[in-house]
Amino acid sequence: MKARTFVLGLSTFVALGTAVYCMATIIPRAQAQELTPQERATLQAQYDQLQQEIAQYQKVIDDTKNKEKSLQGDVTQLDAQIKKAQAEINQRTLTINTLTSQITQKAKNIQTLQQKIDAGHDSLAKILREKDQIDTTSLMILALSSGSLSQLMADTDNIDSVNQNLQDLFDELRGVKQQTEAEKAALAAQQDKQLDAKHDAQVLKAAVSTAQQQKTTELTVTKGQESAYNKVLAQKQAQAQQIRNALFNLRDTKGITFESALQYATVAQQKTGVRAALILAILSQESDLGANIGSCYVGNLSTGDGSRIKDGTAYEKVMKAPRDTTPFEAITSALGLSWQSTPVSCPLGRTYTSSRGYGGALGPSQFIPSTWQLFAPRIEKGLGEGTANPWNPQDAIMATALYMSDLGAGSQSYTAERNAACKYYSGRSCDTRSPINYTYGNSVVTKADTFQKNIDFLNNL
Repeated sequence: MKARTFVLGLSTFVALGTAVYCMATIIPRAQAQELTPQERATLQAQYDQLQQEIAQYQKVIDDTKNKEKSLQGDVTQLDAQIKKAQAEINQRTLTINTLTSQITQKAKNIQTLQQKIDAGHDSLAKILREKDQIDTTSLMILALSSGSLSQLMADTDNIDSVNQNLQDLFDELRGVKQQTEAEKAALAAQQDKQLDAKHDAQVLKAAVSTAQQQKTTELTVTKGQESAYNKVLAQKQAQAQQIRNALFNLRDTKGITFESALQYATVAQQKTGVRAALILAILSQESDLGANIGSCYVGNLSTGDGSRIKDGTAYEKVMKAPRDTTPFEAITSALGLSWQSTPVSCPLGRTYTSSRGYGGALGPSQFIPSTWQLFAPRIEKGLGEGTANPWNPQDAIMATALYMSDLGAGSQSYTAERNAACKYYSGRSCDTRSPINYTYGNSVVTKADTFQKNIDFLNNL
């Protein structure tokens, strides 16, 4: 897992973090906009130094984990975790400073290029007017108006010159436009990186704050006594077991324990690079949607019409026929299920319209049947098993991980994960102009942060 894995159990933010925090030079906004090469080199040196310290603190954490649990060992581990977290926060501060300078420069470049385009449009308009005037003058009139043959040849050369200038300007504007688009794409990428760094810093600070309270309580209770510490440790273990045993709800199928869900998601993470916490967040979000939208049965494979399970309300075109009804019949038949009594997602309204679309998605991962058939061989290969089952939790979790990986979530950055979540829901990146799409993505990353805290808590007992 990447550096976005944040450890619960971090301790005192101020007392132990101050020395590390002071190492990162926080550059004021005005200064960050005009970084010199020397300033960039200084930031890079500070960044590299922090990276070395992070590795040292991680070694202390790993060494302590391998020893028997004790109060002193726990304190040592917590202290190392605090310093590591502070170093990571400072790294992100340096990254933000550097990105701010780069973003400012990109914006200036785009402004300059836009000015070139505007000036080019003015020149283009002038040349087009000249060309229009020439085009409306016949060769005969031009010959008669010329005082001599040499004058006629000069006028003809002027026509060729205008045409050449027009072609040159077209070529120049095309190149400037391409360069502008490249600068805009680079700017968007830098802005995403800046947002990633800010989000990571916020998550780290929240973890430090939570752990500060945890350690204060722990030391108050134990007062240095190992026997009392053992009671606290027992409470932690009980809390961990409670997390493991908690029901993880899944859409259109029976829920499983969080421990089982995490086990499946961890395997999927190893296969795809998508964080287990994010996989669980997607499935949790889909389960919440299922509670609101409900489940339906398909009643007619020819039309895709069906009904809502809980009250029998008729729905037009629950599933698109034959694109999805044909594979739906094949999938259920291969699994020994009856398509008439197998739940699928309901569409958003009873009456079909082109804007409403279809329902008909299968199981926890909510793939439509035609898409499930495309992913089934990859799921079977990833898990080393037979026929992939959309309603089997392990298969559904692997399907979600594979699709999220295809959508770019494997990079594990905040913006990549959020955009992948929005695409999972609607096929489009997160866009504030689409409130449902944007809300879905934000909800998923918030859930993922919560799941990550639970995962880290279990991993650090």
